Amino acid sequence: METPRPMLTMSQVMHKLMQKGVTQEFRMNEAGEMKLSSSEKVYQPGDLKILKSYRFEGFSNPEDNEVLYVAEDSDGHRGMIIDSYGADSNYPGDMFDSFIRDIPIEEQDEYDFEADRTDG
Repeated sequence: METPRPMLTMSQVMHKLMQKGVTQEFRMNEAGEMKLSSSEKVYQPGDLKILKSYRFEGFSNPEDNEVLYVAEDSDGHRGMIIDSYGADSNYPGDMFDSFIRDIPIEEQDEYDFEADRTDG
């Protein structure tokens, strides 16, 4: 039987992503437009692909859950999409959920991080 790998925290994953140059965030505004933090370009789901997703559960509250997606646009810009899920979401309504479900997934091994003694 395989021993489970230790889990990384969200801050540890974000730190590792920053080391790989993933420093920006894709966010959906109140008008339902998905934009990269450094741009005014409005993205459709087909303009992006999800390279990796990470799910985190709160230690003290099982409803304190978050998911972090690594996404890339058609021009090669990479960024994070972060959402709380469970009792509350960062985004009201179902526009965000529908948008995320429509983004193609192309998993990348370079984002398979493992916890080690140097992660803090």
